[in-house]
Amino acid sequence: MTWYADPPPETPVGAYGWLRFALRAVALGGVTYGGLVVLLLVRCAEGPLFGAKRPWTPRITQGVCRAAMAIMGIGLTLRGTPMQQRGAMVANHASWLDIFALNACAPMYFVAKSEVSGWAGIGWLARATGTVFITRKGTEAKRQQQLFEDRLRAGHRLVFFPEGTSTDSLRVLPFKSTLFAAFFTHGLESVMHIQPVTVIYHAPKGTDPRFYGWWGDMSFAGHLVPVLSARSLGAVEVIFHPAVPVDGFAGRKELASYCEQVIAAAHPGGGEGTGGKVSPAGQAAP
Repeated sequence: MTWYADPPPETPVGAYGWLRFALRAVALGGVTYGGLVVLLLVRCAEGPLFGAKRPWTPRITQGVCRAAMAIMGIGLTLRGTPMQQRGAMVANHASWLDIFALNACAPMYFVAKSEVSGWAGIGWLARATGTVFITRKGTEAKRQQQLFEDRLRAGHRLVFFPEGTSTDSLRVLPFKSTLFAAFFTHGLESVMHIQPVTVIYHAPKGTDPRFYGWWGDMSFAGHLVPVLSARSLGAVEVIFHPAVPVDGFAGRKELASYCEQVIAAAHPGGGEGTGGKVSPAGQAAP
């Protein structure tokens, strides 16, 4: 699904803006893909020694993401403590920047739509860092649930975006409970915890409040250019709420509702509903 609303006004980049973009793009590419090379080399030893468990490479990803946030000029504030128990995290979703912001806080693995695996450049990074790709086909539900279970039992801390789409960063959409079903199978509910996480973006001074949001038909390149060319610095605040035991809830719907309420309560926009339209990917909303 894709969330649609009025696009933000276009902001001229200007000569100095393009210079900032070029310098930051080179630095960001060097750090990101340089880190990827290091990660793959370390994984060559980590894989045979630890199998599905990855005690080393997630720390490399975390370091790269912290450097990337600094290069992009986005300040990072962490509140609360990332969970140490076995389990998963759920967060609201504003844009592709969430991946960098959350990974900069703690080692974790993301759950993303299958289309991401085919994105030029981004797909390679996602696969190398252990992203779990899912499809929306009903026939794949059982296989995907088994994949979630295998990763969770291996000690991987998965991150889900229950809204199912990115937004303008100013609101929290209603959570879909489907993915929460994986937490209530084969006894996982008795050993797992879920941690709600609120992600709040603060736009650079003088820019549209939706500056960091990514929605509708925005292209990745069209969003990247303003972010890297911005003169003023923006910021993101990541709030880790207390983790809760899965078996403390009757089922997936109750757990999804609880997480939505906690995340929305800490977000300036709260749970405003859509404030726009949600339509199937690739189909514009009326």
